[in-house]
Amino acid sequence: MKPKTPSASACINTEIILPNDTNTLGNLMGGRLLHWMDICAAIAAHRHCGRVVVTASVNNVAFNQPIRLAEIVTLQAKVSRAFNSSMEVFIDVWVENNATGERRKCNEAIYTFVAVDQMGNPINVPELVPESDEEKARYDGALRRRQLSLILAGKMKPDDATELKALFTR
Repeated sequence: MKPKTPSASACINTEIILPNDTNTLGNLMGGRLLHWMDICAAIAAHRHCGRVVVTASVNNVAFNQPIRLAEIVTLQAKVSRAFNSSMEVFIDVWVENNATGERRKCNEAIYTFVAVDQMGNPINVPELVPESDEEKARYDGALRRRQLSLILAGKMKPDDATELKALFTR
């Protein structure tokens, strides 16, 4: 399989916050944002491998700032690292004030997807080659996040987590 870059598999989605998307405070409901992030991240993962993908986990979500009624939200999803059959996808959420045009990053998340065949069995995905400094940092961090996840799930012994151990022994 030919390696791909994060840009080749990116997904950008833009939404406007309507009354039906908000809670009683006039802020975007977190569940609605999670739904949009899941779809955008799934498209990025699909573009990376060209196969059906399923959400394996939502590893981290940071609701740093509220998103208000009538603001414009842009989600940017990129595969940050590909493993055997899984892909970590980083989603950055930007909000644009409808009146002023001011744009700011307000939230982010990390999802994991697995590529599957017609029978639902995991299949191999192409390697990812990071290009920018940010892509390289996210690529390196993905291995540490994966090792931590495997340890917590009881699928890896802490002594085998070389990338995590390196953080504490440098």
